Amino acid sequence: MEQLFDSDQVFAVMHGVNPWWRGHRGGAPGFRRQAYQTCRRFLDHPTLKRAVLLSGPRRVGKSTLLLQVADALFDEGRDPRSICYLGLDHALMKRTTLPDLLKLYHERIYPEGQPAVLLLDEVQYSQDWEVYIKHLVDFKPFYRILATGSASVVHRQRLAESGVGRWVRVPMLPLSFYEFVRLRGEAPDGAQPEPDVLDLFGAEDVALLGVGARLRPLMPAFHRYLLLGGFPETARSDDLTLSQNLLREDVVERVLRRDVVSLFGVRRVDDLERLFLYLCLNTGALLSIRQCASALEVSALTVSNYLEVLEQAHLIHKLPSASLGGKKTLKAPYKVYLVDPGLRGAALVRGEEALRDPTELGIVVETAVVRHLLGFRYWEIPRLSYWRDSATGKEVDVVVRGPNRVVPVEVKYRATAPLGPDEGIVHFCRNERVSHAFWVTQREADLGVVQFPGLETKFLRIPAHIFCYLLGQAEQPTESA
Repeated sequence: MEQLFDSDQVFAVMHGVNPWWRGHRGGAPGFRRQAYQTCRRFLDHPTLKRAVLLSGPRRVGKSTLLLQVADALFDEGRDPRSICYLGLDHALMKRTTLPDLLKLYHERIYPEGQPAVLLLDEVQYSQDWEVYIKHLVDFKPFYRILATGSASVVHRQRLAESGVGRWVRVPMLPLSFYEFVRLRGEAPDGAQPEPDVLDLFGAEDVALLGVGARLRPLMPAFHRYLLLGGFPETARSDDLTLSQNLLREDVVERVLRRDVVSLFGVRRVDDLERLFLYLCLNTGALLSIRQCASALEVSALTVSNYLEVLEQAHLIHKLPSASLGGKKTLKAPYKVYLVDPGLRGAALVRGEEALRDPTELGIVVETAVVRHLLGFRYWEIPRLSYWRDSATGKEVDVVVRGPNRVVPVEVKYRATAPLGPDEGIVHFCRNERVSHAFWVTQREADLGVVQFPGLETKFLRIPAHIFCYLLGQAEQPTESA
């Protein structure tokens, strides 16, 4: 059968996106996400025989990170022909198999068998990519592979079958608040990093006062973060209307109307979009699938399937209910959060008036806190859930369970938020024998440790902007992690 595109046409695209082959840098932006160092650490590891998968939502900077890696390798003196970037979502690239693309690369640019770095962008668009990369990892160790994927189906379904022991995953969420202020040049002065948020439980009062004083000026920037969100292109702007238009068009509409159609085969896109808007209106609330299905006039199975699609497309996070002891509560409703605080305002076209509405403000702050908890020490693979006692109605917004700790987090973003012994988080800690818990507030003066008689738990009251900043700072793993 006659080929629609010949090899010369395909190679012309490959050559055009690899300026290193022509002796030029790619000119990638200078600002590097936290994930950059993590990817380089894995990519440069002398004995790690795994491909690296960078996964996350559309427009968080995954492609930019690949180009930054290529530029850095070029600057470090690596043979520029040994760097091969493939944008697999390009119309020609995704109609050519990965083996054929690499065959062209080795025939025309760089001999096979020599050390080479493969930078595979949007790998899910390449047919049977997971089987072929498994083959490369197993039998061609001269490749170092860094790939990106916008849909988490990449590592949930296909990698579970063919990629065990062959991939190390690096999640790339929207910008943390810590990254946001650095991108915008608004970071506080000071060469030394702030303390780890967990170290504040044992800090002296004078140290807590110092942290509060240094980070107090970030409150206005935190409110801008809540409105603009954490997508690098829009986070740089102060034009809220333009930023929200871009978020709607590039992050939401393209994902819902293009990505999910091609990757998941969704046909009734209008129903999916209605569900997403419903979740924007009700983010952070308990979600009854049956009530949602009734409201949208679709089946409960459809809602359940579409929730999975939205989560795999990195637009939402689902938090299950967990009982005391951490066991998942069967048939309990999920809490659903948007992946980024700015998406709610963009989808619902709500501007700065959201900052003057205590209810709206509380919703987006809780969304921001969940995003930061998901990124905090992600290499420990923390499990996030919520807790609610149906008998008493007491609840905890988020419970983070890692390999060595259980940390409950309650968000009370309002003018006054006193922490009393009857709060749900206190009840939870008493029953779970938790050592540390967070009470996240609005007031700048709320930075200190509280304890109750007969309870060993230390409760750290902490303003949301400080909490998110410190969590974001900690997203970079240490060498020992």
